[in-house]
Amino acid sequence: MIESNVLLVMLLFFFMAMLFVLSQRLKISYPILLVVGGLLISLIPGTPQISLDPNIIFLVFLPPLLFEAAWYTSWDNFLKWRRSIFIMGFGLVFVTSLAIAYFSVAIIPSFTLALGFLLGGIISPPDAVAATSVLKGVRIPKRGITILEGESLVNDAASLTVFRFALAAIISGTFVLQEAATEFLILAVMGVVVGLAIAHVLYIFLRYVAKSSSITTPITLIAPYIMYIVAEHFEWSGVLAVVSGGLFLSYRAKDYMNHHTRIQTKEVWATVGFLLNGFVFILIGLELPIIVQGLDGYSIEESVKYALLISAIVIVLRVVMVYLSAFVPRLLFPHIRRKEVSPGWKLPLVVGWAGMRGVVSLASALAIPLTLDNGSSFPHRNLILFITFVVILVTLVFQGLTLPFLIRWVKLEEMDEEVPENVQLESIRLALAKEAIDYMDTHYADAMQQYETIARVKEQYQRSVRATESALDDDARLRLSGVRALYSKVALELIQVRRQGLERFRSEKKFDAEVIKQIEHNLDLEESRLIHG
Repeated sequence: MIESNVLLVMLLFFFMAMLFVLSQRLKISYPILLVVGGLLISLIPGTPQISLDPNIIFLVFLPPLLFEAAWYTSWDNFLKWRRSIFIMGFGLVFVTSLAIAYFSVAIIPSFTLALGFLLGGIISPPDAVAATSVLKGVRIPKRGITILEGESLVNDAASLTVFRFALAAIISGTFVLQEAATEFLILAVMGVVVGLAIAHVLYIFLRYVAKSSSITTPITLIAPYIMYIVAEHFEWSGVLAVVSGGLFLSYRAKDYMNHHTRIQTKEVWATVGFLLNGFVFILIGLELPIIVQGLDGYSIEESVKYALLISAIVIVLRVVMVYLSAFVPRLLFPHIRRKEVSPGWKLPLVVGWAGMRGVVSLASALAIPLTLDNGSSFPHRNLILFITFVVILVTLVFQGLTLPFLIRWVKLEEMDEEVPENVQLESIRLALAKEAIDYMDTHYADAMQQYETIARVKEQYQRSVRATESALDDDARLRLSGVRALYSKVALELIQVRRQGLERFRSEKKFDAEVIKQIEHNLDLEESRLIHG
């Protein structure tokens, strides 16, 4: 039994890899192809049915995906657009839940308001992974990317909170608004406290005890699970614990990570993130036929009608809310109009259309229990599951496939005064190369006179300054035994000089955090090549 389950998982990973390669060939976002591929695989005669334990989705998949999103979030950009992020992350989730609650009661017979809020909490949060994967290779203003990624950190917590309270109201049969608001405040605050407390403990361990990439990378992998499990044990927000802890550890990463650890951690998390996301998206397609079979009391036509109407409400409501969140604050507060460039009509349309649903909606839907406290079946459970899956399919496939065309049609352009990334890259490279040349003139003037190879190090940086391109490879000259050690010493010292300059640029906030990280990664690779040969 265990062997067959393991084999099935390995086969799914193999199909996932094949579909990912196909998505690159077809230039289609891989989550879209994985969902469609999973659905097609499930229709093959003899394919075993996969029944997922919702606890596995929440515990195994959700913490690392949230942690990865928090880890790669830019604090500067997040704080810069925090108003839009929080309006979208909290406001849109609650408005969507409210609208879906009343709309579903109006169209579905015997559907209660509590069930409507439950459904609204499930389908309200967009999936950032789906949106960013669709947007790869498409030019979109930095403001839009920041809002979409920042929103994903907040809306998961908001939607799961709505889900939790609605589920409690249905199971217990009681709901008191004041108690719910108090409980929400407690679980949110304490979730953040738990996340930050655990992050501080891990930070002290990684900085002062571990000091090894063999330990640091595994710690970053288990950190989200520790934060999530501890917070959920006390019935606080595991989502906010992971997000807050991940943001803190990411912000202080430079204190406990060296070049090798950064390279290794980046590659490991890229692999883990892809495997977890891909596996969940292919499971979405695999689960749909099972949900259809469980639609007792509803015909397929009725269920599809309900699901498509609710999908349309979700899509339209998001677009409307994005426009309101973009322009209402500008109308009410003059200082916002003075400080921020108007987003125009194009960017809100694109951000509103990038509302694909995914992992969190799937996990929440599957987490609905089979029975109530009195032992009776959970009302309308299979219909809620079916509607959720259709909303995921419609938003992911329809919006995901049309989003690149929409961006090209509206001819979206950068509206903020942003320096192009390539210009920023060249500016940093030139500035750091000039600092390296000054350092060599001060510390190695005699060595450059004595050794031609050392002098050529300076020439490399001079060529970089003049031509703004990479220096020529001098690996062959490193074989000269007489100057190899000195060459490595000089090159490593110059890397440290550039790191110090990079840290100064980071603190001065003159350049984008993503550009700074890209330069840092290049320095890591260069240092790794020099040290490990």
